[in-house]
Amino acid sequence: MKLELGPLRVTAAGGSDRQGGGDGPAVLLCHGFGAPGDDLVPFARVVDAGRDVRWFFPEAPLALDLGWGVAGRAWWHIDMVRLQEEMMRGRRLALAEQVPDGLVEARAALEACIEALCERFTVARERLVIGGFSQGAMISTEIGLHAATPFAGLALLSGNLLNEGSWRPAARSSGANQHVFMSHGRADPILPFEGAEALRRMLEESGAAVEWVAHGGQHEIPPMVVQRLGAFLRQRLGT
Repeated sequence: MKLELGPLRVTAAGGSDRQGGGDGPAVLLCHGFGAPGDDLVPFARVVDAGRDVRWFFPEAPLALDLGWGVAGRAWWHIDMVRLQEEMMRGRRLALAEQVPDGLVEARAALEACIEALCERFTVARERLVIGGFSQGAMISTEIGLHAATPFAGLALLSGNLLNEGSWRPAARSSGANQHVFMSHGRADPILPFEGAEALRRMLEESGAAVEWVAHGGQHEIPPMVVQRLGAFLRQRLGT
């Protein structure tokens, strides 16, 4: 079921009616840069998170023209050429220094969406895991680290350290209350493995409980990650 929650369009799945209904705990997952807004929706079927878990998949606010008649969405614009050049020069942690234009607006939009979700579907934050893939993982980290009330967990799939000047002090403040699932491919050609490891170290140093799943793939979510994510969700949501 597609609906509007705050400023964002969201696909709802799972729950007692398979449309987000009921009173079960919830998972909100954000897609990556350039993806269609509903590409992660199959996770509601393939991830074994437990019975009656409700799933919500927000569409990022920015529409992208990817050429050749292909459209996608983004949380903020990314200069992919510049990103690849930084990696080729060996600056594999360059993202950590960046505060992307549009990050503030993306955070505000997703926070408003989560607030509307919690109110409309009666979801308590301690029964809600947020996360996403790639850029979706990074916007979830931005929100999770700064949240006044901790979420049940963060699920960060192929994310990276970003905005370190803000994230590090936020992690020092909130880290002891954070439960985080992280995965990343050692051969990721888009977001470097080193950037994910740097984020993991920062979270662990802050006192966060981090489940770290490194795999041999690239910028992807392999079956082993799907399985481990399901176990993490069941543990955090009590399902």
